[in-house]
Parts: sequence; C-alpha cells; structure tokens
Amino acid sequence: MSEHLSGFQGEGGVRWSQPMLRNRLLRVLAPDDFALVAPHLRPVDLQLGSVVIAPDEPTTSCCFVEEGVVSVATVERPTRIELGLVGSEGLVGAMPVLLGDARAPYAHIVQVPGHGLAIPSQALRAAVSRSASLQHTLLAYIQTQVLQLAESIYAQAALNLEARLARWLLMCQDRVSGDAIALTHEFLSIMLGVQRAGVTLALQGLEGAGMIRGRRKRIEILDRGGLEGLTEGSYGVPEAAYARLIEGGRKGAAAEGFRPPPAA
Repeated sequence: MSEHLSGFQGEGGVRWSQPMLRNRLLRVLAPDDFALVAPHLRPVDLQLGSVVIAPDEPTTSCCFVEEGVVSVATVERPTRIELGLVGSEGLVGAMPVLLGDARAPYAHIVQVPGHGLAIPSQALRAAVSRSASLQHTLLAYIQTQVLQLAESIYAQAALNLEARLARWLLMCQDRVSGDAIALTHEFLSIMLGVQRAGVTLALQGLEGAGMIRGRRKRIEILDRGGLEGLTEGSYGVPEAAYARLIEGGRKGAAAEGFRPPPAA
C-alpha cells in the first residue's frame, strides 16, 4: 500500500501523501494539522471479526479507517445491539481518547475487512493539544458520532424491522466501494437486535419490494431511494452534519453519504 505514497514519513519508514489517502478526516485536515499526526501513523490490517477496541480496557491506539467497516456494539447483556459504524469517514477510538476517558464501554469490531492507519492515543492527544484547528475538526467528528447514536436509539425504538434494516444497509453501503455489501446474517441480527429468523424475513421483504438483491453473505442495493424512504428520516442527519461541520457544506456531500473516494 505504501509504495506509491510520498510526503510525511510515519512509523516504519512509510511516507504518507495526504491527497492519496482514502480516510476523509485525514484528507480534510489542514496541512499543518496533518503534519502533526502523519509521523505517528502506521498501516494496520482490519481483519473480519477482529477487535479494534475491547470494552472496558485501556484504549492505547486509535485507527483512521482507510477501507472497511468497524461496528460499535454493546457487550452481551444479554443481547448485543449495534450502536454505530465507522468507515473511511472516521476515526475508531475518537470518543474515549479525545474526551478524556481511557476506556470505552463498547466493543469495536471489524465487520467488513479492510485496512487503516493506527496512531498511538498519546500521540493523538499531544497533536490535538498543539492545534486548536485539529481539535475542532476531531470534536466535530465526535458530534456526528453522537448524532448517529441518537438516530440509532430512535430507530430501535420507533421503526419496524424492515425500516431499521434499510437504515443499516444504507450506512454500510456508505462505507464500502460499490453497491454490494458483504454482511453475514449474524452481523445483521446484531444490528437489528433480533434473531436470525427475523433477519431473513426482513431481507425477504426488502427483496420482494425490489430494493435489494440477496446473495450468500452479500447484499446488493438496487433502490437506494426506496430504502431511504423507509427510514422515516433516521438516515441522513449525521451524514448532513458531517458535510456541514467537517467538509464545509460541500455541495452534494450529504447526498453521497460517507462513500470512500476512489483508490489512488
């Protein structure tokens, strides 16, 4: 991944060129702010099912996701519930590290494999302490995470199963390349807080309506507008806030969601 990159040298001798990265937070940083974090970045693989941050354990590093999807979920008590997703728009570990808490009560687990750029928590805190603009950008990102959590709570309480599934599928598609999403029924059952039989029924309902096409461990989005209509406004609020707070209201950014930029 690093052979075509040049610019700031990070850990292990890797050199990072800001415009060639896929993580949207890193790409939007002012050059001086990027220079504060780039020397501490190191590439990491995000393998399916791996735990990026374990619940109630010290958060020693954060991860700017370049490709893949990391799920934020409760521990089993007795049911695991999906609270949010982080993809190439974000930073895994932003809340516990930047809000002054060394531990997170939730699990951060890779649900779509990919890769990212890890940075030690201490190095990120030091960089933020040196730059008000870097702090502003990362706190704005945390604000979008809070909004995502609020909409997840609303959806869980107020929407039916198919509507909740539609919302999660849109959020997952935002964070992957293309229209096909590699998702297991087990992960979908966690996202929806239901048994796998309920997942099957919800998928069948959306497929019968022509909104998706289901394959073994893969779901293809056919009608994005139809899925958005089912969500009753619970999808789009964090996405619009991201465009406004982080990308400066870039035209079309909210409609694009968090789709990753093309690979360089």
